[in-house]
Amino acid sequence: MKAISDREFSLYRKLIYGKAGICLSPTKKAFLEARLTRRVRELGMDSFHAYYQYVTQDQNGNELAQLLDRISTNETHFFREPRQFEFLEQQIFPDWQAQGDSGLRPRRIRVWSAGCSTGEEPYSLAMILLDHFPRASGWVIEIIATDLSSRALKSAQKAVWSIAKAKEIPQSYLKRFMLKGTGSQQAYMKAGAEIQAIIRFQQLNLNDDHYTVPEPFDLIFCRNVLIYFDAVSRARVVYRLVNCLAPGGFLLVGHAESLNGVSDRLRHVRPTIYVQGSSKSFASNRAPGQAGETSTIPCP
Repeated sequence: MKAISDREFSLYRKLIYGKAGICLSPTKKAFLEARLTRRVRELGMDSFHAYYQYVTQDQNGNELAQLLDRISTNETHFFREPRQFEFLEQQIFPDWQAQGDSGLRPRRIRVWSAGCSTGEEPYSLAMILLDHFPRASGWVIEIIATDLSSRALKSAQKAVWSIAKAKEIPQSYLKRFMLKGTGSQQAYMKAGAEIQAIIRFQQLNLNDDHYTVPEPFDLIFCRNVLIYFDAVSRARVVYRLVNCLAPGGFLLVGHAESLNGVSDRLRHVRPTIYVQGSSKSFASNRAPGQAGETSTIPCP
């Protein structure tokens, strides 16, 4: 099978950008070829052009989902970026607890893990939230976990990981919330029923015009996802994410991502952490793409 041509790569870039908002840079040709070669051969095809035709002519979109699965990067860890979890425990949670005790807010916390990959992030959130907001005290915790990749979601829903990942979880949480496999399953661990019960998984494309999640959320994690979008797509995604935040809700992004200047409805709290709230230095609340806004040329 011939290597993917420049023309074929351009067609794939436009397709992927249009459907998922993911911007493949010109240097990603070898990456795309490596990710798609196995699938092309599985289907008995002899060229990347034939596969492109197959994807674009598949009316039910199943093969497009396969393609997007293949190019998705799903590396993740439990309690990734510990400083963010420390901020939750030291700054955000005490405020929520005090507000709940005084009746200033309902004893309900709603969280969205947007780009949940294989589940380590939402299960980390489930552990820390149940620890600080026990159901015995009347708190109700709801976590929605979404991802573009159906393959990653299936893995997340199984809630089974290599026992090697146990080292990423604090010992107290490990003992309380995780189950160690026995016999033929001794190399694995599984999430316990208590944390599984508060997480709901669903497939979602952040590039869609509307999000089918039950907003509003007190907390949204969208980490290491925005780096795959260009400036235009990133601004639109952030606009929709902010629309899903409750007043005073928090949006957390990855350490390589910055939202400074992206939205005038977010206030920077510290690196990677933003809270919904207008800044006096900005006056506009236009959605990206509305009249009066400048934008960059789309990725393709």
